This record gives sequence, structure tokens and C-alpha cells, in this order.
Amino acid sequence: MTDRTVPVLPSRDLDATVAFYGAFGFAVTYRGAEWLILRRGALELEFFPFPDLDPATGSAVCSVRVDDLDGLYQQIAASGVPETADGHPRLHPARIEPWGGRVAFLVDLDGTQLNLIQNA
Repeated sequence: MTDRTVPVLPSRDLDATVAFYGAFGFAVTYRGAEWLILRRGALELEFFPFPDLDPATGSAVCSVRVDDLDGLYQQIAASGVPETADGHPRLHPARIEPWGGRVAFLVDLDGTQLNLIQNA
């Protein structure tokens, strides 16, 4: 097996997390009372319950590097996540960052920011 890291993110409600991420292609690979693992192709996200989390003050961030940023972005948008500057969830369109990478941003139901980064 290849060495790797997997982010572990907070979830106020694991059922809501499954529904949210499932709407754009993530499937449950493990579900327990205290842990959730979702996978979409080679991407994997893990979640732990944090029912008292305030999404407005959440500080979790995760970088997701993909070969098809536009395709992923379109799937997320098609699931109903709005492009807006406020609220949870929300999307921010891709742009070229000062370091040269092309990045879009997804803020999920729990205030976690996912940096959606186009692989070079």
C-alpha cells in the first residue's frame, strides 16, 4: 500500500454529511457511531462527530488535489451548493492563486473549507 494521509474532519451530523457529500459522488466505505469514511475515486475523507460545532467559527481546512477541478466543481454546483460569499455550504469559483495554482473553494455544512486544487 502507498503511504498517504487522510484528513479527519468534524461533522455535526454524520447522516447530513453522508447526504451532502453523497450528492456529488462520495460513497460510504465505513460507518460507525464515532467514525465515518467517505470515498470518491481515490479521494478519501474521514469524519468524527462534533455535534456542538458552530460552523461560523469552524477552522478546519483540507486540501483536495484533483486532475479534473472543473468536473468536480460542476458536480458540486449541480448538487445545489450555491456560489456565494456567505453561509454554509457555499462554493467559490476557481482562480489562479499567487503561488500559481488554480484553486476553487468549498465550505461544507459544518464550516470546513476544502481547497479544491487542480493537479499540475
